[in-house]
Amino acid sequence: MNAFGLNLILALAWVAFTGTVSLTGVLTGFVIGYGALWLIQPLIGTSTYFRRVTAWIKLIVMFHYELFVSSFAVAMDVLTPRHRSRPALIEVPLDVKTDAGILLVTNLISLTPGTLSLDVSEDRKTLLVHAMFADDHDALRRSLKDGMERWVIDAVEDV
Repeated sequence: MNAFGLNLILALAWVAFTGTVSLTGVLTGFVIGYGALWLIQPLIGTSTYFRRVTAWIKLIVMFHYELFVSSFAVAMDVLTPRHRSRPALIEVPLDVKTDAGILLVTNLISLTPGTLSLDVSEDRKTLLVHAMFADDHDALRRSLKDGMERWVIDAVEDV
């Protein structure tokens, strides 16, 4: 059985032992089970599960940070009389290979205010992005590749 399955069993065991069936109880059991599995990892063998969980947590936290920062930038541009937006279409080469990874990258970019994923090339190697603040095309391309795309690759794909 894989580490995720063991973690689910430990979470359900926690709920059974405490007698509290609630989302908080299941999450508490899941966190305690994760910690227990991490401690006994040398006994059960190495797994990518622990690396992936931390990568998913990083992806979620960093996306929310980007969401807050970009929302503030767009709001300031809309609410102030001086508009700083320099919209442009930018082609971003993709390193992500799986369909799930490409889908997640494009959706995260589209969910971030000020950017919108428009199209993926036929060979799935280039993403066309509309950016509201595209003063420096190379810096924006680097930001997307080193940010969201890197976080998605760490979380979704086997490296």
